[in-house]
Amino acid sequence: VELIESGGRSVQPGGSLRLSCVASGYSTRFSDMAWYRQVPGKQRDWIGTITNIHRTSYADFVRGRFTISRDRDQNAVWLQLNDLKSDDTGVYYCNDVDLHRWGRGTQVTVPG
Repeated sequence: VELIESGGRSVQPGGSLRLSCVASGYSTRFSDMAWYRQVPGKQRDWIGTITNIHRTSYADFVRGRFTISRDRDQNAVWLQLNDLKSDDTGVYYCNDVDLHRWGRGTQVTVPG
């Protein structure tokens, strides 16, 4: 039973990435799901949430650059990152809000 993130890599400033989060061993169908990120030396920050009825909310710093989506049948959630900046470097985590479950994270690096 786990959440598995993938898709992180090194990308040039201005580039885009799509991160995936897939649940293994259980269903996220009825859970609200969230993405967080942790920049080196700082606390883990909330990026946004998608509810089980696909309503989304985002942190102010996202400023329209990031988009969360999901497919309940595929048991998956995605985070589209656009116009990436060096400040976006960090480990990105998926979170099952209702079950308080975290993935291990995926590293995104944007050279400064």
